[in-house]
Amino acid sequence: MDRFGLIGKNISYSFSKTYFKNKFQNEALLNASYENFDIQNIQEFPKILKSNPDLKGLNVTIPYKEAIIPFLDSLNKEAQEIGAVNTIKICKNGKLKGYNTDWYGFKKTLEPVLEPHHQKALILGTGGASKAIAFALKKLDIAYTFVSRNSSDTHPITYTSLSESDIQNHLIVINCTPLGTHPNIDDCPKIPYQALSNKHILYDLIYNPEQTKFLQLGKAKKATTINGLQMLIFQANKAWEIWNS
Repeated sequence: MDRFGLIGKNISYSFSKTYFKNKFQNEALLNASYENFDIQNIQEFPKILKSNPDLKGLNVTIPYKEAIIPFLDSLNKEAQEIGAVNTIKICKNGKLKGYNTDWYGFKKTLEPVLEPHHQKALILGTGGASKAIAFALKKLDIAYTFVSRNSSDTHPITYTSLSESDIQNHLIVINCTPLGTHPNIDDCPKIPYQALSNKHILYDLIYNPEQTKFLQLGKAKKATTINGLQMLIFQANKAWEIWNS
């Protein structure tokens, strides 16, 4: 049996398990299984490996995309540059290699809606997911600025200092925070939504609910809106390729 799984915290809602279960059924992959490894602390990770010696690959989700790195033997060049991992290949010799397929999924879903005026982006949030988004934007030659709760040299813009003109000057806004995830569907990042226009793209990495408050407020201003579902599908298929290469 080829076993795969997801490492994360409070992940009963997870997309991955359902997605891979359906994939295995649809493609008649009878000797493959996928399960959730819900851990409260990254220090529990080695125990999972020890008690599941037949694992072939793992996905990694919030909040462990960065914390997992010290437990791995090597990273591929994209994961190295991003500094976050969402896919682990368990090699035949037992060595663990980290990859990042989030950036690939994001790039594939953003590219088709880009127009020449989409030159600059705001990334809301500074966690592991936001690093993959920044990497993809760099590949697309789109300048980006992080918005975070606290100001620092690397992230000078905060939610409180974000102005209407910042929104008008950045025609792509990407939510990399968990704000608005089910069941807290009335939450959304605090930004000046009134400055949005039909030239904007609002992209939310959240996929549950399908239309977050963030996206609803964008839609009301006629912005193009995208949720995280297609990105997840692309990144999951890329992970499957890596595990089977």
